Amino acid sequence: MTNSLKKVTFSLWGILILMMANATITEKLYGSATAETYIYSSPFFIVLWIVTTVFSLAYMCKRHLGKRKATYALHLAFILILSGALTTHFFGIQGSIHLRQGAEPVSQFSTDHGESVTFPFSVSLKQFELAYYQGTFAPMDFVSVLNIYDNDKMLEGNVSMNHIYTYRHYRFYQSAYDADQKGSTLSISYDPYGILLTYVGYAALLLAFVVFFFDRHSYFRKLLHHPSLKRTLTCFLLLTATLTVSGAHTPPALPKETAVNFGKLYVYYNDRICPLQTLAKEFTTKLYGQSEYKGLTSEQVLTGWLFYYGQWKQEPIILVKDKSVQNLLGITGKYACLSDFANSTGYKFDQISHTGITAKELRAIEEANEKFNLISMACSGSLFKLYPYCDKGAKQPIWYSPIDDLPISMPHEEWAFIRYSLNLIAEKVAHKDYRTINTLLEKTKAYQKKEARSFLPSDAQFRAEMQYNQMDYTRPLAMLCLTIGMLSYLFYCRKLISKHTDSPPISCLLLAILGIIGIYLLVLIGFRGFISGHLPMSNGYETMQLMSLCSILLTFFLYRKFQLAISFGYILCGLTLLVAMLGEANPPVTQLMPVLASPLLSIHVVTIMLSYSLLAFIMLNGMTAVILCHTRTDCNEQIIRLQVISHLILYPAVFLLATGIFIGAIWANVSWGRYWGWDPKEVWALITLLVYATALHPFSLPYFQRPMFFHWFTIIAFLSVLITYFGVNFIMGGMHSYA
Repeated sequence: MTNSLKKVTFSLWGILILMMANATITEKLYGSATAETYIYSSPFFIVLWIVTTVFSLAYMCKRHLGKRKATYALHLAFILILSGALTTHFFGIQGSIHLRQGAEPVSQFSTDHGESVTFPFSVSLKQFELAYYQGTFAPMDFVSVLNIYDNDKMLEGNVSMNHIYTYRHYRFYQSAYDADQKGSTLSISYDPYGILLTYVGYAALLLAFVVFFFDRHSYFRKLLHHPSLKRTLTCFLLLTATLTVSGAHTPPALPKETAVNFGKLYVYYNDRICPLQTLAKEFTTKLYGQSEYKGLTSEQVLTGWLFYYGQWKQEPIILVKDKSVQNLLGITGKYACLSDFANSTGYKFDQISHTGITAKELRAIEEANEKFNLISMACSGSLFKLYPYCDKGAKQPIWYSPIDDLPISMPHEEWAFIRYSLNLIAEKVAHKDYRTINTLLEKTKAYQKKEARSFLPSDAQFRAEMQYNQMDYTRPLAMLCLTIGMLSYLFYCRKLISKHTDSPPISCLLLAILGIIGIYLLVLIGFRGFISGHLPMSNGYETMQLMSLCSILLTFFLYRKFQLAISFGYILCGLTLLVAMLGEANPPVTQLMPVLASPLLSIHVVTIMLSYSLLAFIMLNGMTAVILCHTRTDCNEQIIRLQVISHLILYPAVFLLATGIFIGAIWANVSWGRYWGWDPKEVWALITLLVYATALHPFSLPYFQRPMFFHWFTIIAFLSVLITYFGVNFIMGGMHSYA
């Protein structure tokens, strides 16, 4: 009976995993509505969840898990969360309402299914406010001030991003606003029972996690005292040298000192005020793929296009990766000149017939065209929004370039300064009068401070960004970490096969170098956070950088019991940094979107990245076991030890993943009014959790007691992590694709 119940229970979980994976593919091919209608909201899918939960509870009772209180509490908490979700599905109401300032109070709202629901009160919009980041026009927050009319009472409530207003179990969320800023769209959620059950389940799960790790009778505590963990192993480092190649010919450019002074100017760029150096770095990286060109700094490159256009248009600086675009431009290598974009009949991309062009080729053409337009903006001066001007009655200054339409009310002296100052500098460049140029740059910066005043970033932030731009060497650091990691890993495997041991000083040296790298990354992340004014965890580059730091920290926690973790730390650090840099993936520092301005987001991202790092360690452990199995016949002891280590790491990895998912759900509920929306990344995170959770049941699933089966499982299971992060980001899309 117990055996049959076990087979049915785990089979049902397997079917659920397959259905959810299929749903994300369906959503990609046919749209979210199709996946929602035919899978997520289908009676079969809902009944399947109910039946699976019931069978799981029955199997728990049959296995007498009540004797192991911590394990029993973990499963009951998960069931409670599912019960809350089911309650929300059947009894919760989701909808929206549109309000206008000055309009009559409204007592009805529309549900997501198009039905009309009546409030037990009425509501009106008293005022809508759009808050901007200081000195910019980048939205920082959206605030709707509501009046609630309930019989003879009138209440006032504020709704903003990540700040909900609740009245009589109706929750109001800021969703959108009208273009004239006189109206607001609010999401409505009514779910008095489901949210309560779910949150109680989250709390119970967290408590169960803590109890489980401290329970003397838990399988985790037994693994800590496994005999195979009493021996330690070490690894060795082989150092390599890197070669650099520089070009012979360099185009004309300003002296480095003068170019540096250009970089110290303020500029309005990417909806924020930053050093011109930042614009120059991102300009050069966008064009060339690197922040320097033939020994010239990014400031020299940017000003070179501005003041030496005739010579720079012949420079092969524009990176073109796609072969079809290379053929269209008539170039043989990866780099094109600006002059390659045109011929005697005009702009080459305007002469292309779009018939038969694939989507990939079209994207490549658009990318090349974007680089052409970027150069055009630099050469025309429109990229240089250097001149702030605060009109009478304005709350903050507007930044202008020399070619922008200037306000009629602007005094003639300021108008002339903005319009002609760069032309004057260009004249002095032609005469190589660099002293006068430096004086003009100082006057420009004095003008910026006078007009922008308190809207400028602090001096500390400005200097920090200048320093950050100079010390960001993540690409060579990634290659160094990968080189050290792979060589030390291969050497370790060789030592493991030959049963030789290494000297402790080498491990200490490896850890010292890794510690220095970790401190460097911590400084970079700290600088980026200080510059932006928020924790840097809002995009793929920042989360990959965080994961590299997490891999280093985990190395220092694991190396005493598991010396191979040192090699794994280098490999993971290098891979994550390399992934962050691929495809010019280093995005600019930008203002945080209002919906992301929540401390829950930071906790969610850190927890998930820690989990992914641990799962990556387990995967590399499995690869080591596979290598040993195919190179030695007497390696059973080492393989078992690797299994014990992986199993030991798996517990905190799965628990951190579960905690991260549920923290993300709470954040989503606070931001959007729903803690689960079947977004592709949500679904695949749940799939990853369920996949790895199966390996935590070795007594129910004896196959996981077999060392090689377990190791192969950890290697294959890591594919779900790759799909969760990269597959969703770059293929499936969804609300989490920015991550």
